[in-house]
Amino acid sequence: MESQRASAIAHGDHPIAAPLSDESVRRLLDRAMPDGTGRVLDLGCGQGQWLARALDGRPGLRGTGVDVDAAILEQARQTLAGAGLLERVDLIVSDAKGASFPSPFELVLAVGVAHVFDGLLPTLAAVREHLAPGGAVVVGDGFWERPPAARTLDVGFAADEYEDLATTVDQVTGDGWEPVYGHVSTAAEWDDYEFSWTGTLTRWALDHPDDSESGAALEIATRHRRDYLRGYRGTLGFVTLVLRRSA
Repeated sequence: MESQRASAIAHGDHPIAAPLSDESVRRLLDRAMPDGTGRVLDLGCGQGQWLARALDGRPGLRGTGVDVDAAILEQARQTLAGAGLLERVDLIVSDAKGASFPSPFELVLAVGVAHVFDGLLPTLAAVREHLAPGGAVVVGDGFWERPPAARTLDVGFAADEYEDLATTVDQVTGDGWEPVYGHVSTAAEWDDYEFSWTGTLTRWALDHPDDSESGAALEIATRHRRDYLRGYRGTLGFVTLVLRRSA
């Protein structure tokens, strides 16, 4: 089973592809767009859940979503159409690294996409190219809650893949950004996200025993659950920051 299909199925019950509750997403967006007007860009928009939450209740906001996966963008189209928001959104099939636009945005969303840009600071460098003066960024990425032990490295992480929280924030501020809000995902948010991810994929596999990919889906879910519980639970953290330029 291709990883993109597995991920699309696994996020069926937790469509925000990050360890964030609906309340945390709402609060982050409220802090990022206090007046609810302007244009928002979501780099790697996936199923369109961040855009749907951003535009809902903010009639003065328009959105643009970019994703490399056309099938995922079709799901985003359905999500936004079902919420009555599609007429205010442009969905573009494109690699987020190569996307360009005729005018900048008042808000840029880049949550959980640092791997696309090869790191947090390169992500912010790319985001800056799309940001209007005085605009805000919502960016989310991992950090080490504690130094990774062998059990974490054994499931595929590198020791230098992340820094601790304080160093991560120092890197961001040293690059000319100012945090105006931030949220560190709780243990409960992590468990809800990971058990939703693995559980939804497991349920799909059990409900589709005749599908040629059901066995592979079950293997992916089992391995992911094991890697989380025995590998990175309590070691890998996730921080989402609302940032503005300091100059």
